[in-house]
Amino acid sequence: MSSKKVYWKSVAQLDEKNEIVHKLENNEFVEKIPVDEFLGDEDSMNQSSTNRRDFLKYVGFSTAAATLAACEGPVIKSVPYVVQPEQIIPGIANYYATSIADGFDFASILIKTREGRPIKVENNSEALSMGSANARVHASVLSLYDIKRLQGPKVEGKDVSWNDFYNQLGAKLKAMGNSGKHVVILTQTFASPTTQSILNKFIKQFPNIRHVTYDAISSSAALDAFENIYGVRALADYDFSKAETIVSIA
Repeated sequence: MSSKKVYWKSVAQLDEKNEIVHKLENNEFVEKIPVDEFLGDEDSMNQSSTNRRDFLKYVGFSTAAATLAACEGPVIKSVPYVVQPEQIIPGIANYYATSIADGFDFASILIKTREGRPIKVENNSEALSMGSANARVHASVLSLYDIKRLQGPKVEGKDVSWNDFYNQLGAKLKAMGNSGKHVVILTQTFASPTTQSILNKFIKQFPNIRHVTYDAISSSAALDAFENIYGVRALADYDFSKAETIVSIA
């Protein structure tokens, strides 16, 4: 069923005797298009040897050239390895089994890497426990590519090389150790035995260093309660699938 509704663009269109409305209805363009300025006069067009096919080729070429120029991106050069590592083959991903513990999520995972760069977190189905990862664990790889992360060491707010940083740090620690001053390494709680081993070796080399852990959101109360009940300082891992009754307090 066709619609018989009539739409008016302005109140002036209701006046049939309005000369301005009548002129606009008969002339699509208010001003004459200056065709002669870009096509030339009619005699020149008639005497031109350019046919329609050549004209279309010129227009197509100029359009393609303008499009390519507008879409031109930066040149990224791929530099091959001078001495290629045996375990890395360009274009083929490597997988490494690891675990994650950030205070909220604990999981055994696989990290997919390309040329040494982690690009994806996957479930580790062969892990003995906690082999599945939730959405937060899968998204954790994005934190490695945060532009606000430090790209290297800084001393007093200025970028320095790793060699300069090691030399300055070693000299400072030795000087403070000789003068009997204490140094504190402040970290968050971590569950990595590798990180703990590195810290122990570092503290053994500089006995004046003390390791202190601090978390913005502390779980000390839960740890103390678990230790008082079970004699082990750990966090509870609840399996709600085996619960008969669950009481929730909002």
